Amino acid sequence: MTLKVSLADYGVGNLHSIRKALEICGAEVTEVEDMSKLAEADCIVLPGVGAFSRTMERLLPFQERIVERLDSGVPALGVCIGMHILFEGSAEGSSPGLGFIDGSVVPLEAGSLPHMGWNDVDGNDPILDGVDGRYFYFAHSYRASPADTTVIVGSTYYESLFPSLFRFKNTYGCQFHPEKSSSFGLKMLRNFVRFAEECQ
Repeated sequence: MTLKVSLADYGVGNLHSIRKALEICGAEVTEVEDMSKLAEADCIVLPGVGAFSRTMERLLPFQERIVERLDSGVPALGVCIGMHILFEGSAEGSSPGLGFIDGSVVPLEAGSLPHMGWNDVDGNDPILDGVDGRYFYFAHSYRASPADTTVIVGSTYYESLFPSLFRFKNTYGCQFHPEKSSSFGLKMLRNFVRFAEECQ
């Protein structure tokens, strides 16, 4: 059965790349502008475009219902800012996040920002299985700092080591952009689609 993905359209960016990548990986993707519908989704993808507070403007009225859906075990993937909003808050903005994962988003500890370009991800989670080289595309100046470090399943070095891949329950979050990461990103997204199908 084809995985049905609800791709959140926050109204702040182009969703074409992530939609196309997920479709290549076998998913059926629907762009969702009404954020209340995420509370009924079979699989949720929170894309990586936009600023923290602007992104949360559309999501905040439905925060409790979305978190309940994630808590129930529905598979989800947050990319870059879509991962940041899974946390309680961010130094980038004044709005609270969804608060699904305890912790916050803090400035990246580096002298040269933003961290932009290709970098590797070190981790042993099954979502990275078969991803040769594990090089992904990054574009960010902030990074997540979880209260419980056991949710960290991958890390990256850029002047210092920072967590770049997370899993909590059936939700994954990545600091990098798999949809812009060539064959490495597509393989990771295929792994996520397979994982999400197994959660159904």
